[in-house]
Amino acid sequence: MGSFYQNGLVANLHDFSYGVKGLNNYERLENDLKIFSKKNPMELILPSLYSELEGKALPKIINEISKTSYLNHIIIGLDRASKSEYNKANNFFKKLNQPFSILWNDGPRLMALDKELQEKGLSPREFGKGRNVWYCIGMTIARGEAQSVALHDCDILTYDRTLLAKLFYPVANPAFNFEFCKGYYPRVADGKMNGRVSRLLVFPLLLAMEKTIGRSDYLDFMKSFRYPLAGEFSFRNNLLPELRIPSDWGLEIGVLSEMQRNQASNRICQVDLAQSYDHKHQNLSEDNDQSGLSRMSIDITKALIRKLATQGHTFSLETFRSLKATYYRYALDMIDIYRSDAKMNGLFFDSHIEEKSVELFALNIMKAGESFFENPMETPFIPTWSRVLSAIPDFLDRFKKSVELDNEEFK
Repeated sequence: MGSFYQNGLVANLHDFSYGVKGLNNYERLENDLKIFSKKNPMELILPSLYSELEGKALPKIINEISKTSYLNHIIIGLDRASKSEYNKANNFFKKLNQPFSILWNDGPRLMALDKELQEKGLSPREFGKGRNVWYCIGMTIARGEAQSVALHDCDILTYDRTLLAKLFYPVANPAFNFEFCKGYYPRVADGKMNGRVSRLLVFPLLLAMEKTIGRSDYLDFMKSFRYPLAGEFSFRNNLLPELRIPSDWGLEIGVLSEMQRNQASNRICQVDLAQSYDHKHQNLSEDNDQSGLSRMSIDITKALIRKLATQGHTFSLETFRSLKATYYRYALDMIDIYRSDAKMNGLFFDSHIEEKSVELFALNIMKAGESFFENPMETPFIPTWSRVLSAIPDFLDRFKKSVELDNEEFK
């Protein structure tokens, strides 16, 4: 059962039904969502790699989504797919009982449009989840129907449709004032603690930043989230045209930063999505800082540094040395806490692996700082869709038509 915890900054919407006999909240949520959907169309965004179609998670996710009755449309961003794989993907997603559009991001039509954006300096700088999500949001705007939009990953091994209902409900309920909702859940599976980047990087790093540069409203805001790296969030549609999407692995931190900049905290909530959660795990990648958790830790640290810099905080090499040392001490203290937590719950805990992770993250804090100094003019965000439409007014109309032509050719 969830706690009653509230810190006053961001509303925590709990699920009190865990372990309570006879309390089934899901049916009520779905019935409400069916009513809301008559005046409040809902669209789901699924950013996917083709390889995920052949994994264990996505087939179950599609099966669960097919059982829902309140979705107006589903937008699937398909990355790393050849022509034959795109055709297979169309067959795969036909299992859905809801209308859907597939963005074949590697197809000739969408690549031609991307090249047009590149020529004006408006295209995402690198391939990845951020680019995929950005184009999916563009399709949602182009369709012009959704009032509420949710997004979640396609590698959730423990997925069931209660997660989706709880994710949509705060922004779809017209009686609520929330514009943005972030998911959270315990990262425990197979008898051990997961979520190393949140546990061992983000949480102690936020504390270290507060200690090093002083308290700030931004750090207070970020510390209020129970799981800041969760890939599940939902919006009301008015946020989408001005939303700045990071192009690197700092997507989740970047989106939260945008919410802190643009929205009053009483319009933001986080919701308890699941009693347990597991997904595809990334390698630590100790020997390659361009992949895995190593790359992720650098991008996340840079995202936090950039945000604080925009708020007037100054950074020097001495600041980063102090930040690294302070982070390292906080992170080691947290390992001791997690060890006790694991023992209390009968979970496996490998102190050696935990400390190796912290050592790598500490090193990468300095790498992030060096990158910040070397590229002070770096633009970390993909341009907003409002800017794209200002430069190319008919772009989204042509983009929508290209997606429809790709989909019609398959049919």
